[in-house]
Formats: sequence, structure tokens, C-alpha cells
Amino acid sequence: MATVLVHQEWVDLLVSPQRRAFLLQWLDKYIFFGDDVQVSDLTASSYCYRLFGEVAHTIRHTLGLPEFTTPYQHVTVAQGGRSLTVAATSGLALPGFTLWSDRPLTDWLGTYPQLQDPEWEHIRIRQGRPAADAELTEDYNPLEARLGHTLSFDKGCYIGQETIARLNTYQGVKQHLWGLDLNGCVTVPTPLFLAGEKVGLLTSCTPLGSGAFGLGYVRTKVGGAGLTLQVSSNRQAQVVEVPFLRTVA
Repeated sequence: MATVLVHQEWVDLLVSPQRRAFLLQWLDKYIFFGDDVQVSDLTASSYCYRLFGEVAHTIRHTLGLPEFTTPYQHVTVAQGGRSLTVAATSGLALPGFTLWSDRPLTDWLGTYPQLQDPEWEHIRIRQGRPAADAELTEDYNPLEARLGHTLSFDKGCYIGQETIARLNTYQGVKQHLWGLDLNGCVTVPTPLFLAGEKVGLLTSCTPLGSGAFGLGYVRTKVGGAGLTLQVSSNRQAQVVEVPFLRTVA
């Protein structure tokens, strides 16, 4: 997934770290000859944070930010000759912000608790947020990933527009992304079965209590929430709703 924030003279594009090199090449390939467009990777000179929970609440008051009224609304805060951009999205189905600057957060606001990668991955999966190289690959389209809200069905002439429009018009989406409540961890990716027939694929998994929680694609024809699937000889998964997909689907 990518977050796009439009400024007056430029666009900020926040993407998964492992996809940035590919996207730079891809964007450069499709810029029309003669267009006054430059694409730069600012990763090495930027700091980006997802803020939610009590930390987001505290920082909003510290910076004197207004109450955001629309998704992805963003403001720029100037301080000491430098600027800090704050956008109204936490990247999850949780109230919060995305914050980025050319300085570390500690330079602006002091020290706050930070999640480590495994902790973020756990929350991401529990929330149901699809990730690059797991739920978001060349094998799946945005409608299957339940990201229809990110698409325009009115704007023409973008890559894949005809395919997406046809799938949407004729209800041709053959699988959807769901949460999966498991009775134990398994290695991903791994197939999902119903009555011995493969009906999907588990793409992410994280420990949860005495069991586990995952994300995976399930064929539309076999059902959705409430369905029980077999993962292995001793592992089962119940299909459930998740906050992120339930909110945006």
C-alpha cells in the first residue's frame, strides 16, 4: 500500500521500504516524455513515524494540532527553520497520525515509546492491514485485497483500469482477504482447505494467546466470516472480520 499526500508543488508518496526501488523505476518508466516531473527517493534523509494511542493524543496537543475532519488531511508545522508534516492517518484502523520530517522525532518532541518490527507486525496482522510481499503481490488485485476504496471507477486511462472495472461491474472477484483465528501458529504461506479442497492461502500469521491470528485469501464461493477451514492435520482457522478491512472495505 502507498499513502499519497498532495502538496501545492509536489507529492509525498509513502511506500513499503522493500518496494521503493521498484516503484522508482516503475514511475520513471511511465512519465511522459517532456513532462516536467522529477522523482526522488528521500528515504535516507527522512524520518517517518506512525503514531496512535496515547502517544498520538499527547503529541497532537503538544504541537497544537487541530482536529482533523477528513481522512489523509495533513498540515505542516514550522519550527526552528524546519518543517514537520502530520497527516490524519495511522496506517491502521486506529485514531492517530503519520508524521515525517528531515529530523528524528526526538529532535522535535523528546523521547516516546517506539514499537519494534515484530510488535508492529503483530498489530498489523491483528488489525487486518495487508502488507507488501505478503497480502500485496502480483498474484492479487486491489479488489481481492478489499482495497476498493483506494480505486477510482470513474477516472479512465490508468494501468489495469479496464480489468478492475470489469471485475467490479460483473462481480467477478473470486477471492477476498479475511482475518483468520487459528488454534496455533503455522509457517506462511500455507494453503487453506475446506472438505479436502484447497480454497485459499494463509499469507500472514502471528502468535496470539494459546493460538494464533492470521490473514489470508479465501475463495468467494465458499463463504466468509464464520467459515472454519483446515490449515494442516492439527490446525484449523475460523474466518473472521478484522477492523482495518471492515472499516475500509
